[in-house]
Amino acid sequence: MTPKPEYRTIFLAPTSSQLGISSVALGLVRAFQREGYDVGFAKPVADPEAYPDGLDRSVHFARTLLGLDTPDPIPAARAEELIRSGNLFTLLEEVVALVEQARGDRSIVVVEGLLPSTTHPLAADIDIAIGRSLSAEIVAVVPGLDATVQSVADSVADAAHRFGGPDARPFAGVVVARVRGLLKVAEMLRELSAAKLGIPVLAVTPDDPALNAPRLVDVADDLGFSIVRRGDIEKARVRDIVIAAGAPERLVTALKPGSLVVAPGDRSDQIITTTLARAGGMPIAGLLLTCDAPMAPTIEEFLAPRFGDLPVLRTQLQTYDVAIRLHAMDRRVRHEDRDRMERLVDHVADHLDVNGIISGSLRPNNGLMTPPMFRHRLIQEARRANRRIVLPEGDEPRTLRAAAICMEKGIAHCILLASPERVAEVATTHGIDLPDGLTIVDPASIRDKYVDRMVELRKSKGLTKPQAEQQLEDTVVLGTMMLAVGDVDGLVSGAVHTTASTVRPALQLIRTAEGSSIVSSVFFMLMPDQVLVYGDCAINPDPTATELAEIAIQSAESARSFGMEPCVAMISYSTGSSGTGNDVDKVREATRLVRERRPDILVDGPIQYDAASVESVGQQKAPGSPVAGHANVFVFPDLNTGNTTYKAVQRSANVVSVGPMLQGLRKPVNDLSRGALVDDIVYTIALTAIQAAAEGASPVIEGVSLAAVSA
Repeated sequence: MTPKPEYRTIFLAPTSSQLGISSVALGLVRAFQREGYDVGFAKPVADPEAYPDGLDRSVHFARTLLGLDTPDPIPAARAEELIRSGNLFTLLEEVVALVEQARGDRSIVVVEGLLPSTTHPLAADIDIAIGRSLSAEIVAVVPGLDATVQSVADSVADAAHRFGGPDARPFAGVVVARVRGLLKVAEMLRELSAAKLGIPVLAVTPDDPALNAPRLVDVADDLGFSIVRRGDIEKARVRDIVIAAGAPERLVTALKPGSLVVAPGDRSDQIITTTLARAGGMPIAGLLLTCDAPMAPTIEEFLAPRFGDLPVLRTQLQTYDVAIRLHAMDRRVRHEDRDRMERLVDHVADHLDVNGIISGSLRPNNGLMTPPMFRHRLIQEARRANRRIVLPEGDEPRTLRAAAICMEKGIAHCILLASPERVAEVATTHGIDLPDGLTIVDPASIRDKYVDRMVELRKSKGLTKPQAEQQLEDTVVLGTMMLAVGDVDGLVSGAVHTTASTVRPALQLIRTAEGSSIVSSVFFMLMPDQVLVYGDCAINPDPTATELAEIAIQSAESARSFGMEPCVAMISYSTGSSGTGNDVDKVREATRLVRERRPDILVDGPIQYDAASVESVGQQKAPGSPVAGHANVFVFPDLNTGNTTYKAVQRSANVVSVGPMLQGLRKPVNDLSRGALVDDIVYTIALTAIQAAAEGASPVIEGVSLAAVSA
């Protein structure tokens, strides 16, 4: 059955067995999702060389990462048998039914082809038959490690011939994956554009060795190594193999982040060198002892307090045999390795231009704001904002890595407050490459500039010059002063400081924006299928009705600034007029004030959480309410309720929360959780940059000594 004219079927065709295409296929799906399209995914026939459990990797991650109801693929053995027995049409009928099931009512479905295989030669025949039977628009996926413009053109021409011949319509595009080096990526893009291939170049993705690093626990499991010390074996990733066969001084120069050190168990010198290097901060993946030689008991006792979380493995194999096996190990992503596949999918999506294959007849789904759409818009808007964000915790490892990512991706211009020497030391210890243009400011070099200005700002409170000098020793206070006088556009702190330490200087030096009487906060909750806004979950313990109304208005405006049309639910323990008491009366009065002050905001309350979020419950408890069942902004009556709810949802449903984002200040200051991950910090920096853009043009830094260092 041919798809309806308004529908699109995109078939990804691998052109070589050298390159798997799971991440490219799922990356294309995510790129469509980011643009707001309702897209499905299908893998009609499972990979012939599947994992022992038989579960296809692409289907597994389409379900777990992308939230799609992807149908089970046809087993490769069954597909091959149908072809051998002359029942190709039966196979294709099943394929079309499976793809249409994946499509449902969606406008686009992405279909992943089979990788060519020397042990399964019929895989190529199956691919061609599927591509033709679906009347799909074909995207050729070409390996880029050693690619030239001519080899790409030849691969595309070969694929065009196989999938339709000279009379077939042009391909929808080509993806050249894993090109070595950013300069080579840019050069390849220019040359392919100049070569006039006749089809769009949808992406040239750079090769990132970090994304090809398997978990050490998977390497040990696959190759049968025994585990002597587990350490952080589930988190450690193997980026490099170091055979410790020479003197320790040679080993020291060879070590790098992600190294798996291989040494005979009786080479105590190499074992000690590796352990001390890891204890000193070098993020070595692990130590593998060969030749079935146990570690000397005295050495093991000496190193016991120094091993830390260093994984130690052991094998009976000789060092040479181990090296051969490690070189040939299977680097495919395991089903349990969600983090690596997530990064691979995002890596591809970041480089894909889906506009090259989107026709004017298709329109984005303008309904719910999905997490991929939110994250994509967040980064894109931050790039457009191009703001300077000061990071007072400049030598904190997670903050430093986040700043490097923001610089590399153009999210914001980060200014680190820390000693340049200390930053360089932390970067080396934690394997962080400092990009060109990353600005590092030594606090001691600029502190005097802000003393008089701070005294002037706080003169009504009787602040003296010695007191100002003392307070400016705190980098959060110093960064806040830089923001107060316009030398930077926003501030992000809290990876090691408390919320009070971040917020108090902002209230004293930045103060509330015009028209705002309080500062509040929101979290952006990235639910599986939509983004919700929760406020206030971090600042105000027990707001009055007037303050609660202002929190609701601030939260609605925050939602709107990130592309959401706010539908505000004023949460209480009762819905409508069913409850009485001071608590519910406060919510009722706050709702009235919001409607009075901002009739343009869709709001209802008091309303219970289930009535606000579940349509069937909302129809029963609040019939006729425009908010019930459709709320995307949830305003909680007090801090106890809000903070408890956001943490319960975050932890119980494994939901990512971005924030808290502070509202109501004249200039943006945002707090981090002390348990923040690197990605949390990156998104908070992006949020801050977007908030800063709403304040107007970015002022020029004057009189600040900026000491930039690069890798």
